[in-house]
Amino acid sequence: MKGQKRAKAVAKKKARSKKRERTDRARCGLCGKTGNLTKTECCDQWICDDEDRYVLFSYARNSCYRNHSRYTLCGFHYAEGHSGDWQNCQRCGDSFETEMYVYYGTNEYNFETLREVPDYEPTKCSKCNSVIVLGEGGYSTRGGEYFCERCADFDFSQL
Repeated sequence: MKGQKRAKAVAKKKARSKKRERTDRARCGLCGKTGNLTKTECCDQWICDDEDRYVLFSYARNSCYRNHSRYTLCGFHYAEGHSGDWQNCQRCGDSFETEMYVYYGTNEYNFETLREVPDYEPTKCSKCNSVIVLGEGGYSTRGGEYFCERCADFDFSQL
């Protein structure tokens, strides 16, 4: 009986240890997965090593690595070779319209988001005046004008 109790106690201890071991493993900072990870070059965070899953010109958002490197100020700041922290980088701020700057600094592909988010007027369709969310796509531009998906289908020669 003592032997059975001891065996159960040892088994419980091993189970707790194994559970602790699983939670101590590196995880992707974006999706939480623990397999096939690498560190980002820009901010040294654990992330899925999955850029090879992206299909060229698909615009899919299925790669943690690609999403962080392409759709964040952190990734942009690093790729452009800017110095200092991306959160305080004037060159990054000057590189985008304010709406896109905010999107790149606050979206779900960031490990850390902008501390100070500037205000901006939403972008509107030049034809129907509906709000266009630049970070989500689904619009066309001509010159300095933006057109929603519905209005982008019209004949531009009429302008």
